[in-house]
Amino acid sequence: MKKQILFSIIFACFMHFANAQWQQTNGPYGESITCIAISGGNIFAGTPYNGVYASSNNGSNWNAANSGLPANEWIRALAIGGNNIFAGTSVGVYFSSNNGSTWTEAGLSGNDIMSLVISGSNIFAGTSDGVYLSSNNGNSWSAMNNGLPTYSAVNTFAIDGNNIFAGTSRGVYLSSNNGSTWTAAGLSVHDIMSLTINGNNIFAGTEGGVYLSSDNGSNWVAESNGLPENSIIQALATSGNNIFAGTWGDGVYLSSDNGSSWSAVNFGLTDTNIFTLATSDSNIFVGTFGGIFLSTNNGSNWFEVNNGLPIHSCVNALAIDGNNIFAGTSSGVYLLSNNGNTWAATGLTNINIDALAISGNNIFAGGTYGGVYLSSDNGSTWTAAGLSNYDIRSLMISGNNIFVGTQYDGVYLSTNNGSNWTLANTGLPNNTVVRAFAVSGSNIFAGTWSFANTGRGVFMTTNNGQLWTEVNNGIPATSGVLALAINEGNIFAGTTNGIYLSTNNGNNWNLVNTGLTNTDARAFAVSGGNIFVGTDDGVFLSSNNGQLWTAVNDGMPANSCVQALAINEDNVFAGTGNSGVWKRSLSEMVGIKEIDNNKNNIEIYPNPANNKIIIELQKLHAITKNIVSIYNIQGEIILQQLLQKEKTELDISNLSRGIYILQLKSNDKTEVAKFVKE
Repeated sequence: MKKQILFSIIFACFMHFANAQWQQTNGPYGESITCIAISGGNIFAGTPYNGVYASSNNGSNWNAANSGLPANEWIRALAIGGNNIFAGTSVGVYFSSNNGSTWTEAGLSGNDIMSLVISGSNIFAGTSDGVYLSSNNGNSWSAMNNGLPTYSAVNTFAIDGNNIFAGTSRGVYLSSNNGSTWTAAGLSVHDIMSLTINGNNIFAGTEGGVYLSSDNGSNWVAESNGLPENSIIQALATSGNNIFAGTWGDGVYLSSDNGSSWSAVNFGLTDTNIFTLATSDSNIFVGTFGGIFLSTNNGSNWFEVNNGLPIHSCVNALAIDGNNIFAGTSSGVYLLSNNGNTWAATGLTNINIDALAISGNNIFAGGTYGGVYLSSDNGSTWTAAGLSNYDIRSLMISGNNIFVGTQYDGVYLSTNNGSNWTLANTGLPNNTVVRAFAVSGSNIFAGTWSFANTGRGVFMTTNNGQLWTEVNNGIPATSGVLALAINEGNIFAGTTNGIYLSTNNGNNWNLVNTGLTNTDARAFAVSGGNIFVGTDDGVFLSSNNGQLWTAVNDGMPANSCVQALAINEDNVFAGTGNSGVWKRSLSEMVGIKEIDNNKNNIEIYPNPANNKIIIELQKLHAITKNIVSIYNIQGEIILQQLLQKEKTELDISNLSRGIYILQLKSNDKTEVAKFVKE
């Protein structure tokens, strides 16, 4: 039987397809800032894997300052002495004398540099195995470990006159002779993560709060009143009489009484996982897991200063409500309004969000060991909606029913917007991870995964979760299910071994991997007959029910891990594991919008085809000539010839498998059709 595709579209739309590519949206920001150094009006920020960034306008704009730095290595420490900047990386020390424009190696190659400090002409480097000293700008280094414990990481330094304090994984050590010898200075049972000095007082940040010494480390007292219990103090900084403590997970705390009491100063700080703090006059910069924040009023208010930094956020989930796109990230929920280019943090931050679902005005978010959260005001405010101690991996709404998939605890059901939850696990294996849901009429499907080779696959319920039945015939036991999608009665299961298709409600499954270059199928999105899948090698498209997949990755970084997909009108959004959210026109990827205008101008058959296609014009155009051109999915012209008959046969045996666009051009118009070569 002839398979007919009817199209009519203006030429401009086709040209958009030929030049299509993904565009990175402006966020959500998520680049971790591991260290900050300030010299006059210049601010330098170190990152993991993306080198050093510099700002000369108080963080309003950042520019990469990476020339000469090793690629994909952590910048763990920065120190400035005069016109010289030193960067401690995971593979040695680097040096710049021109504000970071260029860098050169400065010794200790192969060493993981944890900390740097400069005292006059001396540079001290703390490594994962002791202290090194250079007195000639890094041309040569000497180990200075006499008195230090072996195999102890040196995480931080502080200098007070001739005294150099080293914070190690086995307490504080003091040297008064330029590192020639070190003596223990207390807190030997603690991992010292940060040090700062204010007058005669030395403050030490540990894995269990803040400690204070007023006698060069001979005695220490805990000064954690007001800090969260067992808080991890990653960073300390002073500004006048104020001491700031940066914690991991609890944000920034301020003490104005030498540590006797602390109070949280986190308003506007949307990421409370703190790596580093730096002060300059009235400016306080904080480097977090998800970017840089600035306060000019002692922490009373914070605002993001991330413009120009690399977008490195991990996006786990996407959901669309009208023109609003919500992204669940490793640091909370972000909102992109009206298809714009600016993401804004919602009221739910500082939590890893793996799942999102929308019903009417209600938005539900599932967090890692944070339970379910609900917002009814477009994300401005959120309230806890139960399961607070559970690791939520998937959410689905069907009518008044909300299904939650958890890690190791199965499925829960709520019929009252999360006020109450009921375990709905009968028939599911124990200790399974429910990664995905899909619904088709009264049938609900759950995709599961486990560390063992049991408990993996697809399960179905016909009674709202009262009983689940395994429907895995054709899916190997080794295939964990990561995503599910339903399109016109066809069920697609994205697994760790590729994509499986069932056309009979899960009774049987067939592998449909042709064209995929990676078999970790993590996310689906469906638009009409077009199915998109996100993998660890980008996005693939099938327009023939999964029989053939074609990469549609132009503009996206190579090997992008796409963990979430969503479609809003003509835009496809892709959430990635390390570069935020990307956007691309749907009509560009599928070639055109398919419009049946009943004019029957072009008929192509067979479609899909193997060796030949027949192009039939239902009515020969009343013109002097018809030129047909065939383009591949990248927009490159493959074949062109003149049509002089109403029915023309074209040999396509030499074409590779994939999707092709056929363009028929005449004097008065251009028409476009699509066919698939199998």
